[in-house]
Amino acid sequence: MDDQSLTFPAAAADLATEARAWLAHLRGERRMADHTTAAYARDIRQFMAFLRDHNGEPPSISTLNTLKTIDIRAFMAMRRQAGVGNRTLLRQLAGVRSLMRHLERAGLAKASVFSTIRAPKLARSLPKALTAEDARALVSADAHAGDPREPWILARDSAALALFYGAGLRISEALGILRKDAPVAGVDVLRIVGKGQKTRIVPIIAPVQKAIGEYIALCPLPLPANGPLFVGARGGTLSPRILQLTIERLRGALGLPDSATPHALRHSFATHLLGRGGDLRTIQELLGHASLSTTQVYTAIDSARLLDAWKSAHPRA
Repeated sequence: MDDQSLTFPAAAADLATEARAWLAHLRGERRMADHTTAAYARDIRQFMAFLRDHNGEPPSISTLNTLKTIDIRAFMAMRRQAGVGNRTLLRQLAGVRSLMRHLERAGLAKASVFSTIRAPKLARSLPKALTAEDARALVSADAHAGDPREPWILARDSAALALFYGAGLRISEALGILRKDAPVAGVDVLRIVGKGQKTRIVPIIAPVQKAIGEYIALCPLPLPANGPLFVGARGGTLSPRILQLTIERLRGALGLPDSATPHALRHSFATHLLGRGGDLRTIQELLGHASLSTTQVYTAIDSARLLDAWKSAHPRA
């Protein structure tokens, strides 16, 4: 996190100090990712700025002790007027609640005011998986035919996409692989550190190993053992945006929907495993989900696919 994430200009000194301690707790003991803690810090700054304008003075710890339900609802209304959706508002409330609980553990405040707040509802949507044919087409090296970029860059992108679909990796997980851990030369597993610093071992199938080997063989840039496996055109760590743009080009060429994204390949990995008889608990471990309930959403996708097949094929559908 940068220094800006640790400043709370709208708050009184005592509250700003505790907010920084709370962020340190999230990064340290809770092992939250930097981008998550930065988002929470941004949410807290907005809440503190609201309280300053709402009360006419910088909020302190004593201000939080006098919070009422109407104050929280006023904050929610203000964010609604700014065009914030339910998902963002839910995260902001979670951040403020987390800070209040931190203060409560320290004996400085009470978080009970949040028990009276009804959280915004989120529409439950199913992950959008691709068909097996579309997923294979998207990760195939042949999909790059006619692309004017250098061959090693095309091979790099193909290898990364192969990891999304062939191993179910998140884009950040693939770009976090070090050269020394590359699954080549007989190495058929990867140790991945995912969300919440949760570690898992994923098998790497032969086609994915081959794609990574071809990229390494073609790459003209040095790939130090302790450096990133996937590098940009100038040798630095590859930006996720590059791979997102690659998929945007490919889905245009292949006539795929806008839902075809790097993360859709991860969803496709899970959906297709389940459709071929994969065990839900094993898929949970392969994806790195902390809770089985997160993985169970894929059973709904598979049920929907079976129902569509029945409607299109059964004589009495």
